[in-house]
Amino acid sequence: MTTSVDSVEPQLSLGTPAARNLATTTKSVPQMQAISSRWLLRVLPWMQVQAGTYRVNRRLSYTLGDGRVEFVSTGSEVRVIPPELGELPLLRGFTDTAALESLADRFIQRQYAPGDVIVEAGRPAGEVVLIAHGKVDMRGPGAYDQTASLGVLADGDYFGDDVLTGPERDWEFTVKAVTRTTVLALSRSAFAELADRSAALRAHLEAAADQPEPPQNRRGEADIAVTSGHVGEPTLPGTYADYELAPREYELSVAQTVLQVHTRVADLYNDPMNQVEQQLRLTVEALRERQEHELVNNREFGLLHNADLKQRLHTRSGPPTPDDLDELLSRRRKTQYLLAHPRTIAAFGRECNSRGLYPQGMEVLGSSVRSWRGVPLLPCNKIPISETGTSSIVALRTGEENQGVIGLHQTGIPDEYEPSLNVRFMGINDKAVTSYLVSAYYSAAVLVPDALGVLEDVEIGR
Repeated sequence: MTTSVDSVEPQLSLGTPAARNLATTTKSVPQMQAISSRWLLRVLPWMQVQAGTYRVNRRLSYTLGDGRVEFVSTGSEVRVIPPELGELPLLRGFTDTAALESLADRFIQRQYAPGDVIVEAGRPAGEVVLIAHGKVDMRGPGAYDQTASLGVLADGDYFGDDVLTGPERDWEFTVKAVTRTTVLALSRSAFAELADRSAALRAHLEAAADQPEPPQNRRGEADIAVTSGHVGEPTLPGTYADYELAPREYELSVAQTVLQVHTRVADLYNDPMNQVEQQLRLTVEALRERQEHELVNNREFGLLHNADLKQRLHTRSGPPTPDDLDELLSRRRKTQYLLAHPRTIAAFGRECNSRGLYPQGMEVLGSSVRSWRGVPLLPCNKIPISETGTSSIVALRTGEENQGVIGLHQTGIPDEYEPSLNVRFMGINDKAVTSYLVSAYYSAAVLVPDALGVLEDVEIGR
């Protein structure tokens, strides 16, 4: 007897789809893809702020116009914003609007291609140059008959402001464009012409020349007079350490959300996992992610926006090279951590590979990470990448005892769930939905300017 190939064998036992109706599955807790390593929250030492505000007292410092100049553009035409000229040391405190407008009108726009010489050492220095867009390299004579790099300047920087007044002299350095560069230049003659016509500007310059520069150390702080190396019984100088009259205060910021759970879900569906507990766990993770984002990007206290202008560097060629990181590390004592986006770390690895360098790894808090010069290079995906494919690398020294960067929080708050994070019951509405207010309080403080440095405009796609 033959059997048709189309016939189906009868089922001899219970199938698995039906059997699963009587079985209990093994389940994982809810997973969350957005959870990151959050290295910044882990390595920052957290300072208890009992009153919700932290004041950073410093020695008195003298500001000498070391800011950056801003511009506006209309099509291809670029113009300096007149009040921004007050960032130049010579014009610090000068507020005559008409004179500043006239100065801004006298700037001449120039374009340079990569490799073009903007100013050359030995030539007469007769103008101040503002860098509106691009990157330039300053080089001067070195100790062994070779040129030495004096630094890289970029958007908002300037040079030559000290040649507008005083005796005529020559440039002591050469400036070349690294990228396509737009500058605005004001000649010494145009400045002198306006000074002859403006009584307000002339009076400002005379007052600045007559006012002696206050004694200060190399960091710009009010000097403490000390005598050393003397013999006999000379009269010792009297001195004191002066303080800032208006020290900066950091108020704790807050990240909040309202967690809503239906009472029926909380009452009936709690085995084997508590629904409220799992909802709260994921909500806290999201708040901690936002907390680290704010510590990096917030304009009031975020690291990227609170680095001192003297601690902001630019790469020499674009990608993050070992030379750039060496320059970043040299700007402060005891750099403890480097933070960068994972793609930036990968770009740094490519630069090391091209030079035959292989950075060593090291262990930090039980995890193996890449390092450079013994400083761990920690991934932080909260550091943004611009549309043009550039990012930043942050270097920091941490701890109050090191005069570094510290995190601020307040523990012991009502209904505390984690340090400086509480969960407060808000009630049940007429739709039987339970609400919980979840709040995280935090901030960060930079105790002295050299505790934090940023390598800006790092190309990661080359």
